[in-house]
Amino acid sequence: MEFFALGRENRQRLCLAANRVGKTEGIGLYEAVLHALGRYPDWWPGRRFDRPVKIWIAGKTNKTAYEILQEKLLGPTDARGTGLVPGDDLARTTPKHGIPDAVDTIYVKSAHGGQSRIVLKSYEQGRSAFEGTEQDVILLDEEPPLDIKTECVMRTMTTNGVLMYTFTPLEGLSETVMSMIPAGSLDECNVPLVMITWDDVPHLDEKAKKELWDSIPAYQRDARSKGIPQLGAGAIYPVPESDIVCDAFEIPKHWPRGYGMDVGWNRTAVIWGAWDRQSDTIYLYSEHYRGQAEPSVHAGAVRGRGDWIRGVIDPAARGRGQKDGEQLLQNYRDLGLDLTEANNGVESGIYITWERLSCGKMKVFRTLQNWLSEYRLYRRDEKGKIVKANDHLMDATRYLAVSGSAVARVEAPAAVEFPFEEMPA
Repeated sequence: MEFFALGRENRQRLCLAANRVGKTEGIGLYEAVLHALGRYPDWWPGRRFDRPVKIWIAGKTNKTAYEILQEKLLGPTDARGTGLVPGDDLARTTPKHGIPDAVDTIYVKSAHGGQSRIVLKSYEQGRSAFEGTEQDVILLDEEPPLDIKTECVMRTMTTNGVLMYTFTPLEGLSETVMSMIPAGSLDECNVPLVMITWDDVPHLDEKAKKELWDSIPAYQRDARSKGIPQLGAGAIYPVPESDIVCDAFEIPKHWPRGYGMDVGWNRTAVIWGAWDRQSDTIYLYSEHYRGQAEPSVHAGAVRGRGDWIRGVIDPAARGRGQKDGEQLLQNYRDLGLDLTEANNGVESGIYITWERLSCGKMKVFRTLQNWLSEYRLYRRDEKGKIVKANDHLMDATRYLAVSGSAVARVEAPAAVEFPFEEMPA
């Protein structure tokens, strides 16, 4: 009811829900069919259309669109008209080529005259299948790729249409989720949010919930039972931000400083750290994060933080081509950077970094928003492999944690000049 009511004043709505709570049939599809029919119950608190509408309903694959969405809308193949769309209001359907018994478009008689049109789509069709036409209502059931989400926002803009997202966030703090929850905090969602847990529905008793809980991998339990985004198969650094973030302060001059650098044409990232030797704590205090720029641009930004600070760099930079195949490492050295190749043992470096983070031996200025964005997304996939996307500052941090202390130093004091006085003979 809360989700329905939010549609009265908001174009976009997000429902992050546990599995098995009825989000597809009882929320998304139910509302979409009401709009198609143009008939609303007396208690309806949400948006109302007074004309036939154009609707897209999309799922992850053609198979799920057929087996889940189509069946809930129309009923089984041999019993059309027994789903959410009443048989008397079902005008006709058109077939989907390549999938036996699958439907592409459903035409529904509208109470306002004419027919509403429901088109079933899938994310595997790609972004191009979501281009072009304006839509009044779009339901994205299960999490869409970011490019498809963006297209759907465009398709409903000129119609002041309805865009509903209903999914269990199994992919964690993905690009799509972060586009709506940019700070990674559910309290700061930039679209209206409703969450549904197992405890919110009457049809799951304690026995059923326990059986489901026991069958779910630990890293997915919050997502599947509460709709809370988790980091896929597991955060690489499962340490709450509140434990590592601190307010910015002026770095004491006697603390050694260094930086870690990860280079590439699409993204070059640099993270600066200062060591509190008394507590053996690294404070990450500055970042450089830029793509598609020449080495001279990055080198200038690095020198601007202090040309006396030495750094460690991804050893793969030796001989890696950037646009025209230049030797990056030597190029950066020629541009005035004092660089040493870092130890690039990935798992050992991750362990060292994690140990510092979990023991309070690495802190991060809250001003480092690019670093924090990557930290929230840094995860392993279902097979335990690191997801190699948006991880440039994470790599630079690993280089700094492993190899940075060997090159870190304090700024040399400026030379003091004394006036020359001629001594008497």
